[in-house]
Amino acid sequence: MTQANPSSPPAQLEGIFEGIYRGISEVFPHQPDSSDPEQNLTQRLLRSDRPLRIKLGIDPTGSEIHLGHSIPVRKLRAFQDAGHTAVLIIGDFTARIGDPTGKSEVRRQLTAADVRVNAETYLEQVRPILDFDSPGRLEVRYNSEWLSSLDLGKILTLLSTMTVGQMLAKEGFSERYGKGDPVFLHEFLYPLMQGYDSVAVQSDVELGGTDQKFNIAVGRDLQRHFGLRPQFGMLVPLLLGTDGSQKMSKSLGNYVGLQEDPLSMYSKLEKVPDGLIGDYFELLTAIDVDTLPENPRDRQKLLALEVTRQFHGEIAALQAQQAAISLVQGIGDATGGVPEFSLAAVNFPAKLFYLVGATDLCASSSEARRQIQGGAVKLDGEKVTDPNQEFANPDGLVGKVVQVGKKKFARLVP
Repeated sequence: MTQANPSSPPAQLEGIFEGIYRGISEVFPHQPDSSDPEQNLTQRLLRSDRPLRIKLGIDPTGSEIHLGHSIPVRKLRAFQDAGHTAVLIIGDFTARIGDPTGKSEVRRQLTAADVRVNAETYLEQVRPILDFDSPGRLEVRYNSEWLSSLDLGKILTLLSTMTVGQMLAKEGFSERYGKGDPVFLHEFLYPLMQGYDSVAVQSDVELGGTDQKFNIAVGRDLQRHFGLRPQFGMLVPLLLGTDGSQKMSKSLGNYVGLQEDPLSMYSKLEKVPDGLIGDYFELLTAIDVDTLPENPRDRQKLLALEVTRQFHGEIAALQAQQAAISLVQGIGDATGGVPEFSLAAVNFPAKLFYLVGATDLCASSSEARRQIQGGAVKLDGEKVTDPNQEFANPDGLVGKVVQVGKKKFARLVP
């Protein structure tokens, strides 16, 4: 996964540089044998007489950040630990357009109110990752500072730096255009505005997922156009979701949110497919992947414990691990404290809201329906949201745990 490391740093700095380069997919430009700090990031880092400015932009298009989003944030922290300045841009202006990268259709434009509500949660979610306390290590900027005041003349200047052909080469645009699907002019502005962010904050390095290479390259071009030193691009992989097949996404339900309660976070992570474990350790932890336990189940538990600890602390992570053993795995006497509910009391076929209501975890079937619709009900650690989901018989339910809220559980037995 990791790109060949640009020319080796001195031995005393190897640990610092290991954190910076761990798990990256690409650095560009990249000439590993060059001593030119314009072509070799390691040389730029070694020879700079000031902390570099490391840019990461996050558009608050939703209210929740997941582990996939956390990967470039972790890389931002690695640069902070190496003595550089993290410039975290909250894209409160660009979010109103939405990044068209990888989208097969135009994104819904958000209102300023939508964005403001979403942005309020973002800093708290990344607080466990970034250093907010060391002086000079973090700048938080909102790109409405400079984008909202662009006049038509400046917008025309930005538009003149790119051709329609260059824009149509961007992932998604060419596909949509070839199919005859609409590509709107405001979408062309997105990469230019993200690129102009690099001009406004004078970034030396921009972080992003592998799908952001086009946008980051636009930033380099615009910096050059405005007489600034072009930034390096550093790309990190896109994290596959807990299903092991598609990119982590809230819409696909294969995500782990940074704000999830410890038990939910732990339970999801300990089920990550074994084929993804190495990537998850490399991208989400600082643990040496060569030291992982041989047993796949032990690797899953270690991953779940370590990531949960990062966001909730040691005690909460250990409590979540014990709760998962007690509530889901059903090992030995650990199930003793979990109330049991006999499925023999239910007439099948049965809908989910009736089943949850029958367990007495809710006062009535009506309350069960409301709790399910509100996202408060989980079945074996997975959120269920359709109260009318029907079960033909109890066969697939035996041994599973129903959870309502954070403290009510019942194990389903024959």
